[in-house]
Amino acid sequence: MSRKVLITGGTGMIGTRLAEMLIDAGYEVALLSRTPGSGRYRSFRWDPLAGTIDEAAVPYADYIINLAGSSVSDGKWTQERKREILSSRLAGTQLVAKQLAKDNHHVRAFLSASAIGIYGDRDDQLVNEETLPAADDFLAEVCRQWEAAAQSVATHDNIRTAIIRIGIVLSPEGGALVPLARTVKLMAGAPLGSGKQFMSWIHLDDLCRLFIQALEDAQWKGTYNAVAPNPVTNQEFTETLADVLHRPLVLPKVPEFGLKLMMGEMSEIVLASQRVSAEKVLRTGFTFEHPQLRGALKSFYGEE
Repeated sequence: MSRKVLITGGTGMIGTRLAEMLIDAGYEVALLSRTPGSGRYRSFRWDPLAGTIDEAAVPYADYIINLAGSSVSDGKWTQERKREILSSRLAGTQLVAKQLAKDNHHVRAFLSASAIGIYGDRDDQLVNEETLPAADDFLAEVCRQWEAAAQSVATHDNIRTAIIRIGIVLSPEGGALVPLARTVKLMAGAPLGSGKQFMSWIHLDDLCRLFIQALEDAQWKGTYNAVAPNPVTNQEFTETLADVLHRPLVLPKVPEFGLKLMMGEMSEIVLASQRVSAEKVLRTGFTFEHPQLRGALKSFYGEE
């Protein structure tokens, strides 16, 4: 049976590792790219904002994994930057959905990324896939529209569709862990805001394994939280990271007003509390290789 996977956003941190693990698992991988031919994988040209895509791209694939979207943590959220964050997700998802509405392909499953930002700031409430999105914050609205675009694919009877709400991805290659580890190593680490806000995290390799299982297992339909089963508070996260890196925490908490002054509205990324359940994923039979934060961090910094 043909095992060809087409990935949007395949050159980002998640896509790069996922492509490697798919190849190791015996899949063929191709990428949708604005600059095809520049990497190690076969690639097809697309330009989501212009609405153009190589007509051969979707017919190539047995499976499509949709990860495309510009980083939410690069620079302050100006109005222009917010438009870019939203349009980079919506345009690509809508373009792929439009191609999947045609009958010239054999795509069996469509997996689309979303984020736990959809829940907004929930204090210590444990949220699951049935919890309604937050009504009034920017990231929640981005995720809501992103998921709605992906859900349009689910109306096609022959394409199994799953939406993966990704938590804080831990990797020394990028994402939130890099600046946090850097400040701790420089003896400048400190809990952010109250430190009581929950962080629902996942090890990059567990996330990629989860995507591969969702690709292979027909029971994966609908929405799933991609988070490890043991969320921690920001204070616990910071203390555990400092312990694994063998560095003391000498500074007091970074005050909320200081973060808002420095980061503007983007501070909601680090100040919002999201305690997210992994129960639905666990019920599929998926097992986490890194269910506890300390073990996940040691897999990166064990020799420090």
